[in-house]
Amino acid sequence: MTRIRDAQTIIGSLERGELAATLSEEISGTLAEMKDRSDQAPKEKVKGEITLKLKLSMEMGAVTITADVASKRPKAPRGSSFFWVTDSGELTTEHPQQHDMFKLRDATAD
Repeated sequence: MTRIRDAQTIIGSLERGELAATLSEEISGTLAEMKDRSDQAPKEKVKGEITLKLKLSMEMGAVTITADVASKRPKAPRGSSFFWVTDSGELTTEHPQQHDMFKLRDATAD
């Protein structure tokens, strides 16, 4: 009678080894994405999460194990845009209370 006592062997046996391969791919993919995000913003903490859920169902002394792998990968950083808001609630790239100093004006007008 072969006895399985350690978690590594159990996880490696589930789904004929496919679960362990999927879990490894998810870990590698998440770490690669985290590294990429960290390189883009080195002063920010980048987080990820991998969850392995095992559901156990027993009937008449036999157990069925169903697994699920889920991950939360870091969100891509987004840029920001700056605008002024006019009195009527519209956006503008020019300060509404300053005149455009590059706009040509009639030099003969007082």
